[in-house]
Amino acid sequence: MLLWLAQNFQDQVGPLRVFNFITFRAVFATLTALLIGLFAGPAVIRKLTELKVGQAVRTDGPQTHLVKSGTPTMGGALILIGIAIAVLLWGDWSNRFLWPVLIVTLGFGVIGWVDDYRKVVHRDPNGMRSREKFFWQSLIGLAAAVYLAFSVSGTTNDKVWELFSAWIQSGFSLDLPEKADLIVPFFKTISYPLGVWGFIALTYCVIVGTSNAVNLTDGLDGLAIMPTVMVGSALGLFAYLTGSATYSKYLLIPHITGAGELLIFCGAMAGAGLAFLWFNAYPAQVFMGDVGALALGGALGTIAVIVRQEIVLFIMGGVFVVETLSVMLQVAYFKYTKMRTGVGKRVLLMAPLHHHYEQKGWKETQVVVRFWIITMMLVLVGLSTLKLR
Repeated sequence: MLLWLAQNFQDQVGPLRVFNFITFRAVFATLTALLIGLFAGPAVIRKLTELKVGQAVRTDGPQTHLVKSGTPTMGGALILIGIAIAVLLWGDWSNRFLWPVLIVTLGFGVIGWVDDYRKVVHRDPNGMRSREKFFWQSLIGLAAAVYLAFSVSGTTNDKVWELFSAWIQSGFSLDLPEKADLIVPFFKTISYPLGVWGFIALTYCVIVGTSNAVNLTDGLDGLAIMPTVMVGSALGLFAYLTGSATYSKYLLIPHITGAGELLIFCGAMAGAGLAFLWFNAYPAQVFMGDVGALALGGALGTIAVIVRQEIVLFIMGGVFVVETLSVMLQVAYFKYTKMRTGVGKRVLLMAPLHHHYEQKGWKETQVVVRFWIITMMLVLVGLSTLKLR
């Protein structure tokens, strides 16, 4: 909105031309989301407390977490409000990527809101049933995947529709341009053509998978939000470079016209995330809940697809990946041993992985900070792929 206003009056007021710079708007989107979170946070926490929207702690989790029962949850709504306002204020509303990312983020946030609502109102620690949650995630993920298959390949909104129409007329056999290929990091020329169906399948898995991975990681005070901020900020840099014809050519990465505008969204996500961490740091005054975790994970996955860095997201979000794999391994091994011996056995003391280390004697703050450090190192490895080719 502010960009539109500035462009309409920049001839009369010359300094307004600064709004045309993405970096300027990204900085202020970050500050806007940060200030919204910091100033609105106490009021939101008080309101959640008055509504008795307290976390229902699982009885089969670590016993040390039982003291957290009743802590206000659904605080992720504060993050989403900060992101939405900052993006709408500082973003370019005509950009073909900004709206899909925002819609996916808010859509997954609604799913998380319903899940949290059932947990706190019906006092059911399991919330929304897995099949129901997966259905709605899949619906949003597939819709986004279909749109992105053609928006990444096209250069304008009109071109997106032309490509989609051509795909239908070709009998669903249209090939996508090279910039839509799956890029293998650390190599200059290795990439794999996906085709429309392959692109849709990969995008769906990345968006839904990342959403659930962040949700599984959100189990300790501050554990999920800081890695999200770091990974999101790194993806913002990728978006800025990918959207620049000059930088993308120099760095040998695909040039996706309009992708640079996602730096605004990533800045807003970082600002809102840091503001939330102010209240979510140990001991947490409020929990993110599924409304925040599912939404932020969906946002990371969608941005990674647009900038064609799905594998780099896998690297930088290594903590999310390992947390997810720990749950999958634990469940699979338990079912296998129960089928073979009649008694289920576990690989870890408790899953997800952060609970395993708690059971081994690590303090909650130790687990959180060490996972932050690991994420920081992985993000640096991910950023190194820009030059190490």
